[in-house]
Amino acid sequence: MTVWLAALLLSGCGTSQEDGQVAAADAAATPAAKAEESPAFDIRVELAGEQTDKQTKERLRELIERHNSLQRYRAVDDLDDSEWERLLALTEKDVRQLLATEGYFSAKVTLRREPAAANKEGARPVVVIAADPGTATRVNKVNIGFDGDLATAGDTGAQELRRSIIEGWGLPEGQFFTQDRWADAKTGALRQLVERRYPLGQVSRSTAEVDPQQSAAALDVRLDSGPPFRLGPAVVRGAERYPDWLPQRLSWLKPGDEYNQKKLVEAQQRLAGSGYYDSAYISIDPQGDPNAVPVTFAVTEAKRHKLQLGLGYSTDGGPRVSVEHRDNTIFGTSWRMDTKLNLDIKAPLLQAEWSSLPGASGWRKAAFARHMRQDDGSLVTTSQTFRVGLMKNAEVHDRNLYLQYDNASVTGSASVSAPSALVGDGAALSANVSWTGRYFDAMPTPTRGFGLQGEAGVGMTLMGQRKPFVRLNGRWLGLLPLAKGKSTLALRSELGAVFASDSARLPSTYMFRTGGDTTVRGYAWRSIGIPLGGDWVGPGRYLAVGSVEWRRPILQKKLPGLLEHTLFVDVGGVANRIGDLRLKTGIGTGVRVLSPVGPMELSVAYGLQSKDFRVHMTVGMVF
Repeated sequence: MTVWLAALLLSGCGTSQEDGQVAAADAAATPAAKAEESPAFDIRVELAGEQTDKQTKERLRELIERHNSLQRYRAVDDLDDSEWERLLALTEKDVRQLLATEGYFSAKVTLRREPAAANKEGARPVVVIAADPGTATRVNKVNIGFDGDLATAGDTGAQELRRSIIEGWGLPEGQFFTQDRWADAKTGALRQLVERRYPLGQVSRSTAEVDPQQSAAALDVRLDSGPPFRLGPAVVRGAERYPDWLPQRLSWLKPGDEYNQKKLVEAQQRLAGSGYYDSAYISIDPQGDPNAVPVTFAVTEAKRHKLQLGLGYSTDGGPRVSVEHRDNTIFGTSWRMDTKLNLDIKAPLLQAEWSSLPGASGWRKAAFARHMRQDDGSLVTTSQTFRVGLMKNAEVHDRNLYLQYDNASVTGSASVSAPSALVGDGAALSANVSWTGRYFDAMPTPTRGFGLQGEAGVGMTLMGQRKPFVRLNGRWLGLLPLAKGKSTLALRSELGAVFASDSARLPSTYMFRTGGDTTVRGYAWRSIGIPLGGDWVGPGRYLAVGSVEWRRPILQKKLPGLLEHTLFVDVGGVANRIGDLRLKTGIGTGVRVLSPVGPMELSVAYGLQSKDFRVHMTVGMVF
């Protein structure tokens, strides 16, 4: 015997109407009315079947107890025999259909009435529902087809989408068939279709052919993609204080781009985080021209001024009080000014940054000024930095071109007798270029991919004899999933070098020191550098840092997707000559919290050379 189950997706919407036995069972599964406090009879469900495990039996028992047709009549105490006969027949049919929704199409169901126990006060008659579910149905065949543009498109994007839908099908061969899994699988396939290129996609046909004798189901689904959509002109609503072209430039969405729902959501988040808008909603007109569909930006503008007070703590810098002010139209111009005052024990600073609105090509003009005092326990460095240049932020790449002036004044103990060139007491002017690439699967909490950052500068020292120099710095972070995504290996490295005469008085801000929360754990902040005698450490001209960290999810049943346990080894060293590099090692363990704003990590590390335990805390994702 073969039973046909069919589902036709209603045109123009994301709901479906089921026909056949599964649909009837779904209708029968409507929750029963709440029983009266004094029901006329009790209901007992008895489940048999050697092929059904205990956990499954309990789930089926609860399903039958909650949704059988008898529940709504439990308060009726005057049913005659003919009414009972009709009710028991209806309930038997309902129970079969309920079990069919769970993939049991050959169930045996019987009902009987038992009188109230004579020796038990307050006892009521009992209706016994005895069911043997039989063998659960498994999927033995899946066929997924396509209509519309996706069926014939031969470009790489279409091929990847077809492959993604087929490989990501939620009810593959070998799995148990249930109505919920069947519906979820179709919903998941449709979601993948409409998220990229085809917002009008729909399920044009879906059938499940079930053979109860073989306990097997053959699934057939056909997806109609409709036409591909590309973004067209922008329509902005809510623009008053800022230019109406600004939302599109900040969103990084361009006319001609393929429709991608994920990118629209990311663009909304980008606008809301830009500081120019408190909220943003981006949508397309599905009735518009698919070749250039209008894109609507509905924005709520942020106020011109924003003042933010903050309290914080880091294991590198200790407690911190911060005051930040933003003026989005400084002096009535289109430029923004961000001012920041950080008060902490080791690195207080005052800085200001000016930036223009992005041009049509995405580039901004920018200027930056900072006064900072760094007390790392051995040397106190007071520095001033001034920078002017151009910058461009994009979805994957960030670029920065700038001229920079640095001046550093270093003081320390009288026992430090090293020349100024070694402690970083100097000044310099340089021309620099920096580039950042992010190739992760998701931000701010990626699980795979890699990020790169490189910076190069050429300049001239301005204290003592003027000497030319070249500065190079690069960082890399890679995330490698292990055991089919059950754990992750995080690999990190950083290299830096300054090429200059030994007598060149480079400011310490151009040189290198390491150690601390985000570099080599197990060592104090900036404690790895050039020994200057005693406990004093100065900056060096060469840097090498590396890290291997293993991350695995923990407490997934109670807190799914929230916590990770880490084990790590960090190494790093600083020298004035490459041959003098001696790496110091830290090992440790910690816990990461994967919050919506990015990961937070608390760890304990032991420095093999420092022979000291240190606690480290970091917030956020670099890159």
